[in-house]
Amino acid sequence: MKRAALLLCAALLAACGPAAKDPAKTEITLMRFFGSCESQFGQVDKASEGVGECGIVTTLVNEFNATHPDIVVRTQIGEWGPYYDQLTARLVSKDIPTVAVMHESALGDYVRRKLVLPLDADFARVGVPVDDFTEHARKGTTFNGQTYALPFDTWAWLWHINTKLMKQAGLLGADGQPVLPRSPEELLAQARQFKQKTGKPFFAWAVANETAANNRTFQTLLAQQGTALFAEDGKSINMQQPAVVNALALMQALYKEGHVRPNLDYAAANQAFLNGQAGVVVVGTWTIDQFLRESQKADSPLQGGYAVRPFAQLYAKPAVFADGHSWALFKGGTTDAKGHEAALTFLKFVWERTAEWSRTGHLPVSKTVAQSEAFRALPQRESLAEITTTGASMPGNVPTQRNIELLIGEDVANLLLSGKPVAEVQASVEKRVNKALSKARR
Repeated sequence: MKRAALLLCAALLAACGPAAKDPAKTEITLMRFFGSCESQFGQVDKASEGVGECGIVTTLVNEFNATHPDIVVRTQIGEWGPYYDQLTARLVSKDIPTVAVMHESALGDYVRRKLVLPLDADFARVGVPVDDFTEHARKGTTFNGQTYALPFDTWAWLWHINTKLMKQAGLLGADGQPVLPRSPEELLAQARQFKQKTGKPFFAWAVANETAANNRTFQTLLAQQGTALFAEDGKSINMQQPAVVNALALMQALYKEGHVRPNLDYAAANQAFLNGQAGVVVVGTWTIDQFLRESQKADSPLQGGYAVRPFAQLYAKPAVFADGHSWALFKGGTTDAKGHEAALTFLKFVWERTAEWSRTGHLPVSKTVAQSEAFRALPQRESLAEITTTGASMPGNVPTQRNIELLIGEDVANLLLSGKPVAEVQASVEKRVNKALSKARR
């Protein structure tokens, strides 16, 4: 399996094209996902002209290379799905990238294995203001009191809303804005009203083949109840709590009553929303840019009728599942101080242009940017800024978080698709997750 991942990695990196080294330049490598769009943006060297995740990150690197004649950043593009297998294969083979993008939920595993560098002293020296990191970004990149990556964004679980259908269902306020439920009971009442008035289900979300989505909804509902799912030491999960029953029972009731369009995977859920077949699609910040563009098309069912809000607060505490992308420096990724300084120069450049990345729909990691008029003037952003403080994620000391997320999501999917009893789901999650945590490397 490692050999297959390594071969795939090599093929992908080769696709980026060979590049001769210039002895006058310090070369660093940048491993990332976000796709490849060289045909459209390969020659664009202004980040302000990039569009979408791929376009903006590509033009960001191009601009850096164009404005730093003594440094060259070589981009190495990995696939999103097997990205961490590819990264691990490279580390094992000593083909170590200088800088790599990391989900903050995955960063802790690499910190515990002592594979990434602490950056506080370097950030202080080059002028990256850690004190300006948002609360969620600071939490996601800090382990044992030290900062191990440059935060790039916060992404979160949102309600993307078709306001045309909400109006038809009588769920728009006098101000023309969607009326969000404030309790599980209100949500069920709204969903029933929506279905009765429109003949369509209230929700679309990825239930099949995208189990992480089920986990994110579940964890949002727990966070809103102020419930700690994991032990303080991150070594076990406790599913035997009233809040767990509340969350699972609500999700099951929504699905059983037909308020969630059934059996959809990720692509089908988003398409159902775009086709006007559901009032709300529950998905992340990364779709905002796409949905905004669709809402501006004259032939789109979403035309002129799109709004986005944080996942509705159904319990006492404002909270929503969130994660983030960040940039880490790997041990062995450079061979000398000159390369290390070049990497830091690049990270500072990225930090100074963090506002450009927020155009994707992801939220800023700079408090200054999040509070700025320019950010809040972007379409649909003002209501989302709160997530930089209300974002909730697994504690950083929980290992193999992405695997844990999938294990929880699989059992929640069984709860919805097969009607598995809540008590059985509680027991299954607890058994499987605790087994995985006991085997996790720390």
